[in-house]
Formats: sequence, structure tokens, C-alpha cells
Amino acid sequence: MIYFETERLILRGWRQEDLPRFVAMNKDERVMRYFPATLSDAETESFFLRIHDEFQRKGWGLYAVELKSTGQFIGYVGLHEIGFDAEFTPGVEIGWRLDADYHNHGYATEAAKEVLKNAGTLGLHRLYSFTAKINLPSERVMQKIGMLKVGEFEHPKLISGSPLCTHVLYRIDL
Repeated sequence: MIYFETERLILRGWRQEDLPRFVAMNKDERVMRYFPATLSDAETESFFLRIHDEFQRKGWGLYAVELKSTGQFIGYVGLHEIGFDAEFTPGVEIGWRLDADYHNHGYATEAAKEVLKNAGTLGLHRLYSFTAKINLPSERVMQKIGMLKVGEFEHPKLISGSPLCTHVLYRIDL
């Protein structure tokens, strides 16, 4: 099912044939550079099922992104319930993860703008986004889509003192 389209991208539901590329993407150290570790096949398959379940429960989630020009699956951009306790939870985040070969082409920004444009129709009034403070490329996407930096926090699921632990927090009211 196609949810949204942009000039260059289709944001759609996930297909079983996306799984091999999703597994490869989550094993790629370039993609997972700002995460604690790459994901195993089993971890990615579990993530894939959680994405599907969230769509079933909510009617929205992390949309598979494909290039219009080739039909190639290149990653995801979308909405996800935040899965840890913090001052800003419960809440919904907008996030993205793209295959490294498709970084620095503006795809995350283009897709995220489209998701934001439609998020208000889903009954959502505020979205958050966060990333490791050292993940400047992702933080730039947050800025480009009009989010406001509201602070920093220590991610409760990461080891204190890790270079990935301190996160920047952005928010947008819809």
C-alpha cells in the first residue's frame, strides 16, 4: 500500500521482499555508525515484525521508502512510539534510517517533510526526534524539516559515558 509520494520517493507499506535489503542495511557499519551495534538477522527480523505490528495497531508507523525512478527499497522514514521512559514520554518520534548508498541525497529530509505534512491527519499533535549528539547528519535533517531543539538527555538504554549516550532532542508541534 502506498501512503505518500514525493517528487522522488514512494513511502509505502513493507513487503516481504524488503527484508533481505533491510537485513543488509542493519548489518552495515556505515548505516549503524551512531547506534551501539549492528543488528543480527534475527534482530532485524524481529524489528520488521514490530514495524508490521505497529501499522496493524495504529495505522501508521515506519514507512518503507523506495525510489520512484527504480523501485529500489532504500530504508525507512516514519513514526514510532518512543519505547523508553523520559520527561517527553509517552510520545511519538519521527525517525529515519537509509541505506548508506543513499545518504547525502536529501532523501531523508524529503520523506520526513512528507510524513510531517500528513501527521496531523493521524490525530498527532506533537512529534519528537532524537539522536546521539555526535550524529550531526541526522540532526541536520531535524533542523531542515523545521524541528526545534529543546534540549539534551542521557539515553536510558545506553551505557553511561558512551559517546552515543548524550542525545539531542528536537520537537515539532503540528
